[in-house]
Amino acid sequence: MILKGKAHKYGDNVNTDEVIPARYLNTADPDELAKHCMEDIDGDFVKNVANGDVIVAGKNFGCGSSREHAPISIKAAGISCVIAESFARIFFRNAINIGLPILESKEAAEKIKTGDIIEIDIKEGKIKNSTRHQSYSSKPFPDFLLKIINSDGLLNYIKTSRVLGTKK
Repeated sequence: MILKGKAHKYGDNVNTDEVIPARYLNTADPDELAKHCMEDIDGDFVKNVANGDVIVAGKNFGCGSSREHAPISIKAAGISCVIAESFARIFFRNAINIGLPILESKEAAEKIKTGDIIEIDIKEGKIKNSTRHQSYSSKPFPDFLLKIINSDGLLNYIKTSRVLGTKK
């Protein structure tokens, strides 16, 4: 799967309260959550994001509470992938569970700037910055995680596996 979009850059320790403020957690509707994604850290995020864009951040992205609303709001806002130096473990798992690809790459997190056009091969773990003519790498996803992402999340993967009669 190849993803391509414009980068939206953030720093270290972006927490789930900054991704989706608690005052909006009275709904689980992805479209409603998307309207408020990154609102407290970047008031113009929703106006500036386009389908396929990429969030790039520093260390410990998604720290804080374990709310699933955070990756749901990111994906519903149109973000195709999050690249960070590192992720909070619960955010990592929640993102995979909803089919949001996330890649760890210190070099990409340091060198990509807001507005850069990024092309990502999630199967190979290759990140290309078309704006700066640079390439970075990340650890590629294992096959079982790729299957979950390609199924648009864990629940869809389970449903598809049961329909097809497979359990892998």
